[in-house]
Amino acid sequence: MNAVDTNSLIYYMDRTNPQKALIAGQLLLKELDLVLPWQVLCEIGNCLRKLEQRGLPRADGRAILRTFEDEFTILLPGLPSLELALDLQERFSLSFWDANLVAACLSAGVETLFSEDITGYRNIDGLKLVNPFATVYWFARNQRDSHSGKCPAVWTFPLWLSQHANQ
Repeated sequence: MNAVDTNSLIYYMDRTNPQKALIAGQLLLKELDLVLPWQVLCEIGNCLRKLEQRGLPRADGRAILRTFEDEFTILLPGLPSLELALDLQERFSLSFWDANLVAACLSAGVETLFSEDITGYRNIDGLKLVNPFATVYWFARNQRDSHSGKCPAVWTFPLWLSQHANQ
C-alpha cells in the first residue's frame, strides 16, 4: 500500500504546470494501491476553499472532494498515531503536519509515501519517502534519449518507480 501527499493531487488538478500535472496524473492513474491519509483530504478541502475566491464554484470543490473519497481508501488517524507523530517530530525534526502524515502512514502499514514536501530522508522508520517530481527532474537533467538527444521526462518517473519498487 502506498500513500500520496496533497501536492500530487493539487498538481493533477492545476494545469498551470503541465509537466507536474502529467507526472501527478501518471502517479495517480497507475495501479499503485494508493491511499489518502485523512490529513491530505482535509488539506485538499482547504485548498479548494481558497480556490473559491478565484472563481471555483463551491459545488465543484465538493464534487472534487467526493471524487477523491470514492476513488481512494481514506486512512483515518487514531490517538496512537498522534503519539508517534510527536516522537517523529522530535527524532527527525519534522514539522508537526509532516510528522502527523508520516505517523498516519506508519500506523496503517503504508510502504511508500509520495511527497514533494518531506525532504532530507529517503526512509523514516521503514516508510519509504519518494519525491516523484524531484526524481523526474533529476532524470530530465541526467538522461538523454539515445535517438533524439531529448530528455524523456514523460516516462522517467514510472521507469524509476519500476526500478526501485523492491528497495
